[in-house]
Amino acid sequence: MMADSGSEEAAFLDNTDLTSTESENNIINTMVERETALLRKIDINVAESDKRTGKNTVNMPETYTVYLIEIRPAGAEGGVPVGGSPWRRYSEFELLRTYLLVTYPFVVIPPLPEKRAEFVWHKLSADNLDPDFVERRRMALENFLMRVASHSVLSKDNVFYQFLTEEKGWRESVLETGFQDKADSRLKSLSAMFRVKNPDKSFTDLKQYSDELNSAISHLLRVRAKVADRMYGVYKVHGNYGRIFSEWSAIEKEMGDGLQSAGHHMDTHSASVDDILEEEEHYADQLKEYLFYTDAVRSVCRKHELIQYELEMAVLDLANKKQQREELATGAVRVFSLKGMSSKLFGQESPEQRESRLAALQQSIQAAEEAVLDKNAECREFMRMSWEEVKLFQEQKDRELREALISYAIMQISMCKKGIQVWSNAKECFNKM
Repeated sequence: MMADSGSEEAAFLDNTDLTSTESENNIINTMVERETALLRKIDINVAESDKRTGKNTVNMPETYTVYLIEIRPAGAEGGVPVGGSPWRRYSEFELLRTYLLVTYPFVVIPPLPEKRAEFVWHKLSADNLDPDFVERRRMALENFLMRVASHSVLSKDNVFYQFLTEEKGWRESVLETGFQDKADSRLKSLSAMFRVKNPDKSFTDLKQYSDELNSAISHLLRVRAKVADRMYGVYKVHGNYGRIFSEWSAIEKEMGDGLQSAGHHMDTHSASVDDILEEEEHYADQLKEYLFYTDAVRSVCRKHELIQYELEMAVLDLANKKQQREELATGAVRVFSLKGMSSKLFGQESPEQRESRLAALQQSIQAAEEAVLDKNAECREFMRMSWEEVKLFQEQKDRELREALISYAIMQISMCKKGIQVWSNAKECFNKM
């Protein structure tokens, strides 16, 4: 297996002359496992985008982008789309993902692309209505839908299928599920994080890893943006070579043609940087996806902390009730309580009152024991399901980031080869003078 893997990698590394279209197709199509779940039955496309105007929630005019979703039977390329082919705003994608986060807290939910451009170099527009940004986001939204549709659990969700097929009524349907009432408040999650006494080490380590991965990718994207700025400047400066050689050629007879040709090669080299950096943005988007994936991993960790905290509170409640029963049965009060003080002031309870309270406490203890058992079972089941998901995510991350980094290296090698070719051509021009 290692030998086969090595030969495939060698063949991949040798192919350094990928076209822009091939690169885009690789970026989209290798991002998901297409032969699983819903993707066995249908092909999903975010086919196009459109700019629209309207009024926001406070009745103010706004301009926004909508995206057309089309689904077709698997393998029916060019066929007529099935379903309603709905147009969706980015905010509707956000609502869908929030619903999935709440409904399937054990799943590492695929992230959405950035709402506004981050880690941009200075020549790149940060406007969320910029056509190039909208196009990259269209591709990323399609990738998000394909990731959800490739998941064995998420792909079976009826709300998700309605999102793909129904133009009207989807928002009302998702709100009718009541998922917002099940959502954990930030304050509740924060309280659990600081108050849980026995956090699970595996989840603590996972949370730390996601923080460190987030930091590593953030730094990588910042460095890449700086390099893009410098590279843009270097390429554009080559245009000065072209201008100087062209002007020089006008005053030469024997050297004129060679200088003119060399200047043309420099102009072509200078102009090529825009396409190069546009292609780089696609690889940056792949890194950004895993930057945002780290928050999805932390979301799973936060949910486990909350379940663990609720389990610890249930255990504490059971212990308190058992202590109350012991104190009531023996008449010994271990700690100060209002009931103990009232007994001293107004006398002891009658045997009948004590028996009644003991019976009520016993029922309360039984309920508390059941609550502990239920929370224990919930915690174990959450750990089992979430670690299955985390394992799948780790395998996916290792595979896809490896492929993305190799492809990025190949692109850099190809770019350097083209630079060498430009100067080789200029050398030939100079030799002919």
